[in-house]
Amino acid sequence: MEQLETILGDIGTIVWGPWFLIPLLLGTGLYLTIRLGGLQFTKLFPALTLGIIKRKDAGSEGDISQFQALTTALAATVGTGNIVGVATALAIGGPGALFWMWVTGLLGMASKYSEAFLGVRYRATDEAGEKSGGPQLYLEKGIKGPIGKILAVSFAIFAFLACFGIGNMTQANSISANVENTMGIAPWVTGLVLTVGAFVVLVGGIKSIGRVTAALVPFMVVFYVIGALLILAINLDGIPAAFAQIFTDAFTGTSAVGGFAGSVIMIAVQYGVARGIFSNESGMGSAAIAAAAAQTSHPVRQGLVSMTQTFIDTIIVVTCTGLVIITTGVWEKGEEFAGTMTAEAFSHGLPGEWGQWIVTVGLVLFAFSTLLGWSYYGERNVERLFGRKMVMPFRVLFSLVVFVGATTPLAVVWNFSDIMNGLMALPNLIGLLVLSGLIARETRWYLKHDPKLRATKEEVEAFMADQPGWDEWKAGDIVGSSRAHIHQDH
Repeated sequence: MEQLETILGDIGTIVWGPWFLIPLLLGTGLYLTIRLGGLQFTKLFPALTLGIIKRKDAGSEGDISQFQALTTALAATVGTGNIVGVATALAIGGPGALFWMWVTGLLGMASKYSEAFLGVRYRATDEAGEKSGGPQLYLEKGIKGPIGKILAVSFAIFAFLACFGIGNMTQANSISANVENTMGIAPWVTGLVLTVGAFVVLVGGIKSIGRVTAALVPFMVVFYVIGALLILAINLDGIPAAFAQIFTDAFTGTSAVGGFAGSVIMIAVQYGVARGIFSNESGMGSAAIAAAAAQTSHPVRQGLVSMTQTFIDTIIVVTCTGLVIITTGVWEKGEEFAGTMTAEAFSHGLPGEWGQWIVTVGLVLFAFSTLLGWSYYGERNVERLFGRKMVMPFRVLFSLVVFVGATTPLAVVWNFSDIMNGLMALPNLIGLLVLSGLIARETRWYLKHDPKLRATKEEVEAFMADQPGWDEWKAGDIVGSSRAHIHQDH
């Protein structure tokens, strides 16, 4: 096991090194931000209004509402990355790592918009009459020839493997570790409960997942953030110093006292970006799979709704976790305490046992909802690789692997997840760059006619008439729609 851990660690260092994925992720996010005119800043509030307040496009095709698509993607991203991942980044990279998590999130909003846009733009309808989309489809449909197919299949393979890491074992592992630490319950018992719970929800497919996440996600985010804000209110005096340390250490590195061995700037950047991506998944292409199932009258609308997921995940939840860890000082304890560091920070910050319980309950909800979201990502890629017949066997296998994750050493699981995340992001980022012209062109046209995202379905139909690709999108020739499926059945 130690040898495997070392090998995976070495591979992860190359994948997430300064000359490979980090510049590609940040560069793609920056390039898309420029091409899209900084829409993550200019359209954030209309997008939040559409996704969280209005919640759905009446009469539009799709399997779940825009709000359910948002909560499914949020469920998949707001997980252990927001609790254990942030702690790991700060323990190894110092407070400056939080700055690079912010940068990754802000630039990543443009990447998240783009991949969700493409997920809807090129979605298809499967044999069960459900919407199916994501990089496993849009890379092949958007990029003609063998290159597109190679990128699409590569993504599908890496996403299939990644769903067992980032979306399964790391989540189950973190739940079992924290439950054992807080309540003294053996990991195998936690693993058994999680396995049964996951299977019960997953059998119902995306509609079942959408209903559960729509109920679970708003509660868990508000519950966790209020707990963090209480601690920050108690430690109000320490917040200015924490921000000063974050911005200083981002560019100078850290040499802390105690068990912390020291950090140079590259380590802060590396862990900030790697854990930032682990937390918000921008650029990985995963959220596009949930976006493709949404009932929406135009790809731009769901792209903007999906973009808000990165804002909620990184700028709100990750920031709360990071500031609590820094202001309470527990980040200095070192990497070996990363798994329980956030719980300890909350315990320091709140009287009695309240803090520890907030983190444990929050982590159980975060991680379980992540299992549900990622199971859907996994099954869509299984469908792409092996056909619809393999979806139910996959759901059974995915549920069983939850038990394995709950009883597997943490380091091996995290290293595996980091590698799969990186390899999964690679074909998607190449695709985003190649298709950036189409994304920018169609986005500009739509926002010119509906800048506040208030257009009705009929108004969208009117100003989109005669636009390239619009008739195909509706008819299903390029994108696929339930209309095409119905015609086949009759």
